Amino acid sequence: MSQRMQQGQPMIIMGDDAQRVKDKDAQEYNISAARGVAESVRSTLGPKGMDKMLVDSMGDVTITNDGVTILQTMDIDNPTAEMIVEVAETQEDEAGDGTTSAVAIAGELLKNAEDLLEQDIHPTAVIKGFNLASEYAREQVDEVATEVDPDDTETLKSVAETSMTGKGAELDKDTLADLVVRAIQGVTVEADDGSHVVDLANLNIETRTGRAAGESRLLSGAVIDKDPVHEDMPTDFEDADVLLLNDPIEVEEADVDTSVNVDSPDQLQRFLDQEEEQLREKVDKIVESGADVVFCQKGIDDLAQHYLAKEGVLAVRRTKKSDLSFLKNVLGAPIVSDLDSLTADDLAVGSVTRDTEEELFYVEGEDAHGVTLLLYGTTEHVVDELERGIQDAIDVVSTTVSDGRTLPGGGAIEVELASRLRDYADSVSGREQLAVEAFADSLELIPRVLAENAGLDAIDLLVDLRAAHEAGDTEAGLNVFTGEVENTTEAGVVETAHAKEQAIASAAEAANLVLKIDDIISAGDLSTGGDDDEGGAPAGGMGGMGGMGGAM
Repeated sequence: MSQRMQQGQPMIIMGDDAQRVKDKDAQEYNISAARGVAESVRSTLGPKGMDKMLVDSMGDVTITNDGVTILQTMDIDNPTAEMIVEVAETQEDEAGDGTTSAVAIAGELLKNAEDLLEQDIHPTAVIKGFNLASEYAREQVDEVATEVDPDDTETLKSVAETSMTGKGAELDKDTLADLVVRAIQGVTVEADDGSHVVDLANLNIETRTGRAAGESRLLSGAVIDKDPVHEDMPTDFEDADVLLLNDPIEVEEADVDTSVNVDSPDQLQRFLDQEEEQLREKVDKIVESGADVVFCQKGIDDLAQHYLAKEGVLAVRRTKKSDLSFLKNVLGAPIVSDLDSLTADDLAVGSVTRDTEEELFYVEGEDAHGVTLLLYGTTEHVVDELERGIQDAIDVVSTTVSDGRTLPGGGAIEVELASRLRDYADSVSGREQLAVEAFADSLELIPRVLAENAGLDAIDLLVDLRAAHEAGDTEAGLNVFTGEVENTTEAGVVETAHAKEQAIASAAEAANLVLKIDDIISAGDLSTGGDDDEGGAPAGGMGGMGGMGGAM
């Protein structure tokens, strides 16, 4: 054994098919893959962003400009590209909106980093500079941010409208923004420490087709899209005792191996009578508990339906698990999983009404603990995109209420941060200074793309924006409808501060993660264009790892 091996130093042994992409070639490969993903969603940014049509393997079509939906639905087969998708997913989970911005900034950071690498600046210097810039930018966000009160309906509506602009909800954004704000305020509680907590578990969205989006409504309580199990059952109760049941009202099934031998008609009749008696006992337990309405997650036997109808009990079967959980919040009732243990204490009082036109049940508790947003759309595709837009608006408004800070939109905050970062760069020593300046340039991608997507001159408008901010107007942003620079806060273009902080942090960290990689090792064939064992970025992508051909 050699001296090297005795000292415990590793030896990489690769088969004949194993190849590597390393150093600058690996960096170029990773950066190009990440940028490819980022550029695929850039055109969706802003009020005048375009939509993408996504067709899956089953032929199902999704039309959207929601960044995270596009990236999650795309067939991406590249590890680096998947890192960028994670940026969007994290942004969606943490802030609810700003996914396209976060991904676009990450792509631009890598583009500018590539220029620095070509100037022989070491990746670690770039990474350090990006970390410094990211930290400083987030500090400045807090300085620029404006405090907002949870009761400030107008500001919250502006936040909701900004989020919905450019999406399917835009045409009726005034009406829908009002619904969203009222919904959030309806489920917001003040904690002991004075902070405000938004309990989104008490907010449900129900969608229907056949009407315009402007006819959408906010309802107190729950909406159940089900029919009574029997036509003779009553459908309206002012003060009903409601049972939430996760136990079938059916004859208990025998074991798989059980067999029944019937020798005579009498035996068969006794068998049937026993089943009937079993169902009768189940119904009696419900009636004896005092229940007027039963929402059952499981099935209800036809005979049990008849008995319940005779007793004047309204029963609904196959209630969705999510609806049952929401009813639990609305009514404050437990979900009963065993009828044998049912008591009157398991019931909750609430009103139940039937909308015969819409074929919906409206359920409201004594102390309304939940609200339902009933969204309308003309077609399934329209209502799906509308729901995505509304969900983003809900997340953004709830984040604003919890966080209590807003920022000017229309690229105003990005230009302001870029200006402050360039001033900050002067105090940074070494080559990291160039990375900080590159970070500032990357943030200005947002107003540039906003202008480009609106068909405006991005360079001229960026110059005007910079001039306005240099003059001290921290809220100067781009109005894409007029093509002018104006105070975006006064214009009602407002964003949540938390979403911006999260976008900057996740974009910087994703870019740094990609820059840190200098070696890609594949066990399969790289299929390079040349004969060199270790040279060149793969034309067809890493075997089994996806390339740019598989990234998009």
